[in-house]
Formats: sequence, C-alpha cells, structure tokens
Amino acid sequence: MVGIAQVNVYLRVSAVLSLVLTACLVSLDTQTKIVFFTARKATYRDLKALGILVYVDSAAAGYNLLQLCKGLISARFEGNLKGAYISISWIGFLLDQLAAYITFAANSAALEASVLAITGAEEFQWMKLCNTFTRFCFQIGGALFCGYVASILMALISFISAYNLFRNYSPKRFLHLEKT
Repeated sequence: MVGIAQVNVYLRVSAVLSLVLTACLVSLDTQTKIVFFTARKATYRDLKALGILVYVDSAAAGYNLLQLCKGLISARFEGNLKGAYISISWIGFLLDQLAAYITFAANSAALEASVLAITGAEEFQWMKLCNTFTRFCFQIGGALFCGYVASILMALISFISAYNLFRNYSPKRFLHLEKT
C-alpha cells in the first residue's frame, strides 16, 4: 500500500520533471526563416510571457526540489521536530499554494500571448507568427501542455499539504489542535 508521504514524493518528482521539461522546451526552442530576403529568428524572447514562464517554472522546480530535501531531512529527525511541526506545516502549505497559483498564472499568461501569436491582432498591426514559424509554435504548444500538467500536479501537492496541515486540528473546535 502506498502511503500519503510516498504519493507526495512521486507527485513532487513528477512536477519537477514536468517543470524542467517545460522550461527547457521553451528556452531551447528557436526557428529561423528567410522573410523578405532577411533571416528572421523566432525565440522565446520574442514574447515576454514566455520568458517569464521559463523563470517561474525554473523557480518552481527548484522549490519542489527543496521541499523534497526538507521531506528527507524531516523524516530523519522526525522525533526532534514535534514542537515546530505545525509551523513547518503552515509554511509548507502556504508556499505550496503560492507555487501552484504562480505557476498556473504564468502558464495562462504564456497561453494568452501564444494565442495572439497564432491569431494576430490587426488593430495593433501584429502579424500572425505561426504562419511563418510553425515548428516553433508547435513546440511552444507542447511546452504549455507540460506546464499545465505541472500546474495540476502542484495543485494535487497542495491538496496533500492542506490535508497534512488540517488533520492536526480538532473537528469540533475551530483552529484548535487535537490532543494527542
């Protein structure tokens, strides 16, 4: 039987892999085409939201790695951390929520910018980029899919973090710790 701690580890490792894959796919994606006798290169730097997505996903992957290390350390010193457990649980819960929301927001902003690259905006005289740079756009689409998978995984991690925190409180009295 798989315990909740093992599920948390599997989810965090999967989230780290998905976040790193997203950051690598976006940051390493380039395509060069000849447009009107000039070489034009499409990179993630052309859309600011994609650049922000690389930084946010990299930071979220680093955070999840730190949480994995914290889990290993706290498992080693489990008996010595009894007094600080509730404070550590609150901090972990809030940081997990923050990481999940920021990752989802960065992916959504990158998706919105990518939709503008696909459709263009004639009112602002923005041309459609994906007519010219099709491989670049398909690879960014795959990266955004991986980013949303990572966001879902981080939401599940946040649910587990909430469960680990609130199971210590009494069901009869609001925000009172249970007697153990």
